Amino acid sequence: MARKKEREVPEINASSMADIAFLLLIFFLVTTTMDIDKGILVTLPPYVPNQEEIDVKIKQKNVLEILVNAKDQLLVEGEIMDVKELKELAIKHVDNNGRDPDFSDSPQDAVVSLQNDKGTSYNRYIEVYNEVRAAYNDLRNKKSQSKFGVNYNDLSKDQQREIRDIYPLKLSEADPTDFGNEK
Repeated sequence: MARKKEREVPEINASSMADIAFLLLIFFLVTTTMDIDKGILVTLPPYVPNQEEIDVKIKQKNVLEILVNAKDQLLVEGEIMDVKELKELAIKHVDNNGRDPDFSDSPQDAVVSLQNDKGTSYNRYIEVYNEVRAAYNDLRNKKSQSKFGVNYNDLSKDQQREIRDIYPLKLSEADPTDFGNEK
């Protein structure tokens, strides 16, 4: 009996495979866009070295106190409140112009004080912060529409500054505390 001759399998030349893989890797790295988390854009006051502390006197009625505890419960002026109600209350507080004795004297005097517990979730903090910013955005848009006939974002820089002077965002954020933690 004759033995069958085994057939050899041809080899594939893989010497340039590494080069091709490297070029594909570079191609995808260069052409891929990556999302960058921007965070919350807040303009901080400029740093002044050796600045002495100034004791600022603010009338209590000009301050809207917002507390968020470790259970993500919202406490506004001592009353439990839903986040969805915060925007309207902030608008009422800022745009009071002395009409209601429980709210601010004027938009320039109005201060929103936000304090969180160390256990407050980031999502709740963002929700509360967004509602306060939305209140100011609504006030600025409304004033912009009545004064210039366009939305606040469509104004020139000088016109935006003029509207911001009417409704300045005065948001005071205190360091987080442990006022809502139960042990």
